[in-house]
Amino acid sequence: MSQMLDLTRRAFLVGTAVAATNSAVAQELGDRSVMRVSKDPNCGCCTGWIEHIRAAGFKATVVEMSDLAPLKARLKVPKRLASCHTAELDGYVIEGHVPAAAIKRLLIDRPHAIGLAVPGMPIGSPGMEVPGAPDEIYEVVLFSPSGQRSYGRFLGSKERDPV
Repeated sequence: MSQMLDLTRRAFLVGTAVAATNSAVAQELGDRSVMRVSKDPNCGCCTGWIEHIRAAGFKATVVEMSDLAPLKARLKVPKRLASCHTAELDGYVIEGHVPAAAIKRLLIDRPHAIGLAVPGMPIGSPGMEVPGAPDEIYEVVLFSPSGQRSYGRFLGSKERDPV
């Protein structure tokens, strides 16, 4: 029983710390934490990603549309980086299953770029968790009119190799 109480206390303390951190992030970013997410109405993994970013302290408004291609073209998302949903946040584009940690770093670093992308739908990336399947290591790409570069390698939502 004592071990169960310790685990419960530990879970409570961790949960409280996470909630406080996410609240501080939202407060620090203010209106910059509001994200407009455009997604296909039939896509479930997009909903999982939205839950991930909301849990990280971002606010998300969701716009459902069946054809995202014109939006991606207007926002200058390179075709090879395209994924299943596109978000707009504080002048940046977030394409696909980008972890919240990379988005937060983007908003702090403020690089001259169009945005971040995770091409495809890597297993284990936020929203693409598959029970029983091992997470894939994947790249978060920073893209701009002048090119693309790595912005970090992730396993699940955790950064493995910071840039």
